[in-house]
Amino acid sequence: MSLIELDDIDRRILTALQNNARISNVELARMVGLSPSPCLRRVKTLEDCGVIQRYVSLLDQGAVGFPVSVFVNVTLERQVESALEQFEAAIGQRPEVLECYLMTGDADYLLRVVTRDLASYERFLVDHLARIPGVSSIKSSFALKQVSYRTALPLK
Repeated sequence: MSLIELDDIDRRILTALQNNARISNVELARMVGLSPSPCLRRVKTLEDCGVIQRYVSLLDQGAVGFPVSVFVNVTLERQVESALEQFEAAIGQRPEVLECYLMTGDADYLLRVVTRDLASYERFLVDHLARIPGVSSIKSSFALKQVSYRTALPLK
């Protein structure tokens, strides 16, 4: 990704797209105070530079059958590059892992996992996570309620 300097118009474009990625270019241009052609050029530049990575639809996790959210702390036996790469490759193949972070502190990784129910999580844990070579400790915390969830970055 190339680093670019974002000006106020870029930030307004990005804020609008974070709130509604399906907005028409004409409406977006009106919102940010540009005519359609320069607005489209700016959006294309933001895409080409990697600032806009992709466009997605956010789904209601419970409505599509994945009401269980689990935060999982994983500790490896050794924090050597090959073990990290092996773990990350294995986790990257699991569709129920929505997020994975390499961490500082007590655990090496923090995962956000979604499943249909407790039994599905148990299968994921036993059949996949615990079988990744080098995993020494797994601690799971179940979310009782989602208090806040945002995808939009605070660009202002």
